[in-house]
Amino acid sequence: MKRVLMLLANGVEPMEMAAFTDVLGWADLLGDQPVELVNAGLRTQITTTFGLSLTPSHQLSELDLDSFDALALPGGFEPSGFYEEALSEPFLATIRHFVAAGKTVASVCVSSLCLGAAGVLRGKNATTYHQVGGKRKNQLLETGACFVDRPVVVDGRIITSSGPGTAIEVAFLLLDQLSSAENVVNIRQKMRVATPSREWYEAPQVP
Repeated sequence: MKRVLMLLANGVEPMEMAAFTDVLGWADLLGDQPVELVNAGLRTQITTTFGLSLTPSHQLSELDLDSFDALALPGGFEPSGFYEEALSEPFLATIRHFVAAGKTVASVCVSSLCLGAAGVLRGKNATTYHQVGGKRKNQLLETGACFVDRPVVVDGRIITSSGPGTAIEVAFLLLDQLSSAENVVNIRQKMRVATPSREWYEAPQVP
């Protein structure tokens, strides 16, 4: 049994959260080994980006982090208050715990900024949401990361990505690190999710 903690900040993006939920859920039902996805937050009620209300299954403080094999971090929006919790010490301490233990940390979109703020991206290749002007890129660079303008970047056990449209690929990369490439192919086929082209993987956000 593999166990994954999905840490939810207030203001989390539903699509990014759903990618982890669905891919790992299908893998648990139909894959080559059980996968348990546990979601937790810092509050009992979360309002997501775009106003969906959620009740996390657990509070972060209740959980034994050593019982998990990986950490999943969906991103969110600043106007929805995402960074207030996602850059808080309980979040950053959780990230440091998983990285120090050599476990996979899979982040989507701007949640890579949380990894940077936690101090775990120094000298690592990483990406984040990037537009002309480079506000988020510069925030990532300030944490010591080596910015790579690609949809998804993997450096060892750390996975970062550039936006909500990459979330399902991040989830499959996480599943690959937890199980096998063969398992990923199997779950992709059962979910009817096509493998992106080489061009997709190499396309920069800002040409």
